[in-house]
Amino acid sequence: MPSGQEVHFSGPRTIFQERRLPETATLAGYGALTDAYGLSVPLPRKLSATGNHHRIVEDDAWRILTPRHAPSADLDGHLTFALKYEGLDLAVLTRLFAATGPDAIAEIVRNKPTGSYARRIWFLYEWLTGSRLDLPDAKGGRYVPVVDPDQQFATEGENAPRYRVKNNLPGTKDFCPLVFRTRRLEEFIAMDLPGRARAVIADIPRDLLARTAAFLLLKDSRSSYAIEGERPPQDRIQRWGRAIGEAGRQPLDRDELLRLQRMVIGDARFIKLGFRDEGGFVGGHDRETRMPLPDHISARHEDLPSLTDGMIAFDQGASRHSDPVVSAAILAFGFVYIHPFEDGNGRLHRYLIHHVLAERGFNPPGMVFPVSAAILERIDEYRMVLESYSARLLPLIEWEPTEKFNVRVLNDTGDFYRFFDATPHAEFLYSCVQKTIEEDLPSETAFLHGYDAFRARIENIVEMPERTIDLLFRFLRQNGGTLSRRVRTNEFEALTDDEAARIEHAYEESFGSDG
Repeated sequence: MPSGQEVHFSGPRTIFQERRLPETATLAGYGALTDAYGLSVPLPRKLSATGNHHRIVEDDAWRILTPRHAPSADLDGHLTFALKYEGLDLAVLTRLFAATGPDAIAEIVRNKPTGSYARRIWFLYEWLTGSRLDLPDAKGGRYVPVVDPDQQFATEGENAPRYRVKNNLPGTKDFCPLVFRTRRLEEFIAMDLPGRARAVIADIPRDLLARTAAFLLLKDSRSSYAIEGERPPQDRIQRWGRAIGEAGRQPLDRDELLRLQRMVIGDARFIKLGFRDEGGFVGGHDRETRMPLPDHISARHEDLPSLTDGMIAFDQGASRHSDPVVSAAILAFGFVYIHPFEDGNGRLHRYLIHHVLAERGFNPPGMVFPVSAAILERIDEYRMVLESYSARLLPLIEWEPTEKFNVRVLNDTGDFYRFFDATPHAEFLYSCVQKTIEEDLPSETAFLHGYDAFRARIENIVEMPERTIDLLFRFLRQNGGTLSRRVRTNEFEALTDDEAARIEHAYEESFGSDG
């Protein structure tokens, strides 16, 4: 929008961009700014408006506030409302500042030179655009955080004297997704899941703990491939499992990402390794024309250097000063949206979860929580979480098919991958981590303890090699703790009736009636 052009904020309405409001209300904050300035940007997951009634109405998509919350119908009013009630949406702000130009922002600051919201807006303009406004340094006003830590996760931050604000943004302008402090996340944090994990393993013998860790590691590796619909040979699963077991030991940089991609792919004869030098998308092709049918379009390859540097800076900086699971969600889901490689992105995305948790000491030493297995069990929810952003992003990307039936992005989309709301991703990841600690870890430990007891009991009944005991166990488990007629007349025909009965009793003693 040309600088100086008059901006009109609309009145009451019932629908905005295909979203139906719970009642007739007037847009406020980011919704009003997006509408008035014609911004092409993913809308916030929840928009705000002000209604005619003196009570707050809220659903998944809207928050309708009272008339007394209504901002002045201008840029300053709606920007202040957004920062006060909606938190920071850096993607919207980036596009908004490009539309307003510098003069409109400078005017807000000149009118309220000591105002806390004006100074935050001033900082955000210069931080996001890299342009300096024609303003002298702030002379008054107490230091205020750029991110309201009661609304969104932030770092401790450092003072920015020019604006008299504390820059506590959890990232750089190359990569800074944000997460809201929801009641659900606060409940997860209050659980002290690392403490629970330590309590689970506290009384487990060292050898049993080592076997539990090895099994969970292999389970996670196998599940990560299964999520991608792949069934690789066992040696590749074990090799990737070893890589996961070493997560967090090496700092994240471009060379490390390339090394991990080579480990994931294995046979690269038909796959181009390294960072993409063309477009990318997730989806299929039309069966007749071979034209792309994207469900998600990856970041432009031209934006990969800055986005990759931003992720690395986040990993080495802000991620170490916020909640570990929240940081893991930001890095891992940011990576998978960017999709920097031709192949291997999904498994590397899940590796990054382990990288952050291990680096932060969230899981006990030598123990890997099988997060991929938890994701696999909740695969539909996992896809919904991915689509919670990609579905809002896709309509804003202008693209054309290439001669190789790939996509070529035609508009500037880099900010959409730098800045997004990772709240659903953090909540989902926390639920998966909770499951691995409260269910998978004790369940696997109990199983191995029961199996050891079962094997000892069998050895007191009949002499047989370990692999035969394992086969016997598998048959019992498949048949609810009893040996079938087929098994008794084939693989274990040498057993007497008394031995078979004692073996079935040993299984029940070891695993209970539910086996």
